[in-house]
Amino acid sequence: MADAKKVTFDDLLNSDEDASKKVVAGDTIEGKVISIKKHEILIDLGNQGVGLVPRREASYVRDLNLGDKVTASVIEAEMDDGYVLLSLRKAVKDKGWDEIGAKMDNAEIVEITPYDANRGGLLVEYEGIRGFLPVSQLSAEHYPRVGSADKDEILQRLNSLVGKPIKVRILDAIKKENKLIFSEKEAIKDGLAERFASLKVGDTVHGVVTGVVDFGVFVNVDGIEGLVHISEISWERVNNPSDYVKIGDEIDAKIIAIDKERLSLSMKQLMEDPWLHEVEKLKKGSKVEGTVTRITPFGAFVQISPAVEALVHVSELGEGSDVDPEKVFTLNERKSFTVLDIDKEGRKISLSINK
Repeated sequence: MADAKKVTFDDLLNSDEDASKKVVAGDTIEGKVISIKKHEILIDLGNQGVGLVPRREASYVRDLNLGDKVTASVIEAEMDDGYVLLSLRKAVKDKGWDEIGAKMDNAEIVEITPYDANRGGLLVEYEGIRGFLPVSQLSAEHYPRVGSADKDEILQRLNSLVGKPIKVRILDAIKKENKLIFSEKEAIKDGLAERFASLKVGDTVHGVVTGVVDFGVFVNVDGIEGLVHISEISWERVNNPSDYVKIGDEIDAKIIAIDKERLSLSMKQLMEDPWLHEVEKLKKGSKVEGTVTRITPFGAFVQISPAVEALVHVSELGEGSDVDPEKVFTLNERKSFTVLDIDKEGRKISLSINK
């Protein structure tokens, strides 16, 4: 029988490098859960001893059970009681930053679920790291288009998105600054480019009203933002867009211009123009009655029918150029006028005052 090989003390020391390797603060280490108590979790680190994780850290690993393998970061190599102080949170965050960096480099679309909101945007947590989705990076569907003074309504609209999954791309990620920014716009831009390419001026589109402001109406057209300017809502004079539509209404509109980010739309161009019908009743030299609606330095505007407004130029008010229209007219008064000219192409009607 062959002699057994002699094992020296050095052989025993070198047989397992981990036996002599000491953990250092900042290391990432793996172990197995051996105890879960109210105020601590114990991790078997093998030859490197036993690690202790404060109970509050357990929230960073879901459904933690005995026997589970976990990855933790070393906070303190040896405490007074001999344990290695560990952090599950830091390990999860470190791994999360690695995952985030890879997904940003690959321009991957990921799904986030906001947990809170402020007027600037939505607060999220992704891969164990807290981030932010700014209002400016929301899609046309989710952007809170309200008046600039309606701060409470902006927050209310953003709060309605809390708890709902949103597909985004990672816009910026800087670990040193703990900065993580998401963009919903970036996640949908490829699809929007295709949709923009399929549209042309003159098309009729269907959309949902997402905002009503002083200067018009914002509309979500299959993910593309459109604006119906106040002048394109109706053929009649519009003082308040909210008198015509409200958020959530579905409308049809005509595309009158297209730029890289938005459609310019018209609701009134899908309606019959009452001006053309009513102006047919007028003739040059005919007498009409009207109500003064505006007074300016160059004359007064007069409503002579529901859809027709005409101008009495200052030159028709008397000799010289120093006539003051405010001394001749009073707002909302009715007077008798004579039709001087009808310009159908320019949609202009000129009047003179009957004295």
